[in-house]
Amino acid sequence: MLTVIKVGGAVAGASAELAAFASAVAALSGSRVVVHGGGTEITTWQERLGLPVEWKDGLRVTTPAAMQVTAMVLSGLVNKRVVAALLDAGELAVGLSGEDGGLVRALRRDGGRLGEVGEVAGVDPRPLRALLDGGMLPVVSPVSRGPGGAPLNVNADEAAIALAVGITANRLLLVSDVQGVLVDGAPLSQITGAEAVELLGREVVRDGMAVKVRQALVAVRAGVEVRIGDGSLLLDGGAGTRVLPDGAEEAVS
Repeated sequence: MLTVIKVGGAVAGASAELAAFASAVAALSGSRVVVHGGGTEITTWQERLGLPVEWKDGLRVTTPAAMQVTAMVLSGLVNKRVVAALLDAGELAVGLSGEDGGLVRALRRDGGRLGEVGEVAGVDPRPLRALLDGGMLPVVSPVSRGPGGAPLNVNADEAAIALAVGITANRLLLVSDVQGVLVDGAPLSQITGAEAVELLGREVVRDGMAVKVRQALVAVRAGVEVRIGDGSLLLDGGAGTRVLPDGAEEAVS
């Protein structure tokens, strides 16, 4: 069993929650890869350094200066914090980014409208395979290799989905601070592609959860089992919302 676990920046930034997360990951059977975000911490450091935090149509704009901060925060501070927590939990954790070994290749999103923001163009699974074969637990920052070797800021959910598909993972767990895909305040036990189209169209599912659902449908089409929820996903195989492939072609077209 090979499991990719994406953890949100809120968990990665809080010591108690991160320690609990690391212990739960350590208790999972099989091989594991962790992918983390850290958007809130990027914002905090931009403000500390006097850099403007820019948004366009609700999406973060990453200027060249902001990209330097993003790389330092995600591939440095946050990545090593997650690695340290997993080491404390007894795992042989090794940190890397999408840049290392050409793991994740990216292109500028929307022709550069958002600056140094990328979308995944390809994955080379060899770096992760080498670490997994050596008994290590890779911890991946979503900063990825763009054209000409320049770093690009890739959404961590998108990076996790691409890596799960690229290394033919059996399972992908999208862990955040929400119990699952919520409808009328209650988490769904499962959602199909056809149901996702309807909920997305009515904006019942929106913002960050909409990104998770759309990307999850890409993964399930490739044969990866996907669940969305909170930390209970790591303790209970039936927790959260399971994303099913029925109608996924329509949902991601």
